[in-house]
Amino acid sequence: MSSDMAKAIKQMSQERGVPEELIFKTIEEALLAAYKKKYGTVENAVVKFNEETSDVTVYSRKKIVDDIDDPVTEILLNEALTFNEACELGDELLIEVNPKEFDRNAVQSAKQRAKQTLKDIQKDTLYSEFKEKVGEMIIGYYQRERNGNIYVDLGKTEGILPKKYQSPRELYHANDRIKAYIYEVNKTPGGLQIVLSRTHTEFVKKIFELEVPEIYDHTVEIFKIVREPGYRTKIAVYSNREDVDPVGACVGLKGVRIQAIVKELEGEKIDILKYDANPIHFIKNALSPADVEHVIILDESKKQALALVDDTQLSLAIGKQGLNVRLANRLVDWNIDVKTNAQFEEMDISMETKKAVSALFGDVEEEEIENVSELPGITEELVALLKNNNIELIETLVSMDDNGLNSLEGITEESLAKLKKILEDSIEIVEEEGAGRGGEASSEYAGQEADSSEEAEAEEAGEEEEGAYECPECGGSIGIEMTACPHCGVGLSFEDSEESEGTEE
Repeated sequence: MSSDMAKAIKQMSQERGVPEELIFKTIEEALLAAYKKKYGTVENAVVKFNEETSDVTVYSRKKIVDDIDDPVTEILLNEALTFNEACELGDELLIEVNPKEFDRNAVQSAKQRAKQTLKDIQKDTLYSEFKEKVGEMIIGYYQRERNGNIYVDLGKTEGILPKKYQSPRELYHANDRIKAYIYEVNKTPGGLQIVLSRTHTEFVKKIFELEVPEIYDHTVEIFKIVREPGYRTKIAVYSNREDVDPVGACVGLKGVRIQAIVKELEGEKIDILKYDANPIHFIKNALSPADVEHVIILDESKKQALALVDDTQLSLAIGKQGLNVRLANRLVDWNIDVKTNAQFEEMDISMETKKAVSALFGDVEEEEIENVSELPGITEELVALLKNNNIELIETLVSMDDNGLNSLEGITEESLAKLKKILEDSIEIVEEEGAGRGGEASSEYAGQEADSSEEAEAEEAGEEEEGAYECPECGGSIGIEMTACPHCGVGLSFEDSEESEGTEE
């Protein structure tokens, strides 16, 4: 064999990533196949490699005999002495076989078999190597384009960047450097298929890990990333340390880090926001860059929320073709409806939601209720029982004393206790106002009645007060709240003193 084989084997090992031991084994199997084609057996065939030059030699092992029965495995003594003068009967000799003696077809067949075996070995080796790299970043160079798919030179092999995994912003030319995410690795009849991507959210995550050391060392964690490739990405982050601002770490000093990431994504907009376990705060953050005034939870079980914004912020919160709110929905996993305050007032929503909204805006006025069926916490059984006793209005129920309640037809001790508990929980405000029997916070009827009586008392007091003073100029009747006499127009001023109080009394 040529001594140049060593160079060829080393070159093949380096270029194709195939271990030299497997190459040697493949060559050995090819030679043995050719030997068998020539001599019909491989039992006495021996293949040896020179460790220094990687040259290979094929030997035929033959036994020294007096009479030959099988010329392939036996040799006469006088012929054996020409190879080794010290040999004797019964010894075995290794006699070199010239590969040129092999059948031409056998050599061609062995050669094809060796090539195919080496391809399979190379495929298996590369498959094992790249299978371990799934989920990692890789850098390659634009090689060619076919049907919208881009083939990327990865050195030992090539990868494919399918059209559906390409950002619509990006255009490539020959020898352009391409950084991509290894999405999957497959074995195909035509070879190895390494699928690359630049649109998956994991691609963005890997870029952040490269550009932001705090994310790489898990000081800052990425909660979730949502993306519309080529247009906008939203990323929610949080910090494992109180002294590290997660958003600031991602943006970097003067925006250096985020600018590098935006450049890699060819100008795609990126919103970095802080994750919050409170859905109201998280939804507010998710709708950035819009300024959200209030977030109202409409249905927690169905994860429906309403975000209220100023008229000037509506288009920004919704985004072009609804992109911003759509990404926010995916990020927080809530169904968010964005409205202005005027639009909200026109909405037909449940009374419970209106209460929550009123409390949110600091408006604590409660709606007026009249029927006992509207009392919070009251059961259908109690409503039916009261109705059978001709009690449908809260006013009637509140005016009853304990004896009246005890005498209700069909009422049990348990029902009576429950009814009293509802009344006590519902008329708490009335007790503070000093109106009615012990107390109901949710009963607007009782509260309204107390307010009305107070207003009447205040009006009577005002009328009495109004006639308690006379104008020093014209003697007309004046009130303490007046700054000028309504009769003569002279200016008035009142001072509190012990003397004036004594006079009033």
